[in-house]
Amino acid sequence: MIFLPIVALVLGFLLVYRFSIPSAWADYAAIAILAGFDALIGAVRARMEGQFDEAVFLSGFFVNMGLAMLLSYIGDKLGVDLYLAVVVALGIRIFTNLGRIRGLFVRARLAAHRARHASPSH
Repeated sequence: MIFLPIVALVLGFLLVYRFSIPSAWADYAAIAILAGFDALIGAVRARMEGQFDEAVFLSGFFVNMGLAMLLSYIGDKLGVDLYLAVVVALGIRIFTNLGRIRGLFVRARLAAHRARHASPSH
């Protein structure tokens, strides 16, 4: 679990430190951020399901970001809006994972509520 805090530290530093990216890279950076957000939401879901694996998260985080940027770049060079496919695919994954997180959260709250209000049988 040591890599996750290091990644968080680096990302936090990058968010606080004022830097700018060239405008030509802005679209690719936006796609990379969306891919990173997808990986984070997936990690939350996996954690709630008890299936979180740090190596899977880290590899997925960076590989998905790189692949999303690469597809966007290739599409840009070919004159095809491949970034739309990336946005749709990641959007579907994000909302699917959020739906599963919501379901897990509601079930856990409902189970806790039932456990608190269960009357002992005599």
